[in-house]
Amino acid sequence: MLKNISINLTPELYKILYDMGHGDELVICDANFPASTNARRLYRVPEVDSASMLDFILDYFPIDTFVSDPVVYMEVAEGDDYNPETWGEYDKIIAAHEGRYITPLKLGRSDFYARTKLAYAVILTGERRRYGNIIIKKGIL
Repeated sequence: MLKNISINLTPELYKILYDMGHGDELVICDANFPASTNARRLYRVPEVDSASMLDFILDYFPIDTFVSDPVVYMEVAEGDDYNPETWGEYDKIIAAHEGRYITPLKLGRSDFYARTKLAYAVILTGERRRYGNIIIKKGIL
């Protein structure tokens, strides 16, 4: 054990974040997401919800400021009246870390899956709430 390092920062997760470059995308997804099917690199944290993982990641991860859509949410399917509470949590977490509100792009499921296949890595959380999926694009310091 090391002092002052979160238990969530495992060597594997640190390596993923460290190896990512400017413009690479990271997906944080809920437990229902087909991560094994869509991920180039998959990291599993079944004991953590997606909002907590986003909050943890943003302690280390700068969000891109050079693109119009550095944050992406999975859009609610047509005909589904579910209101994802994770979105409000994500908005607050991002604003707290970035000092600004970032309007998220919302992609339908198929487009979200396609973009996930191009992402650098996917973090599969234990999030049980639906539509708890987010893509963030890495910026620079």
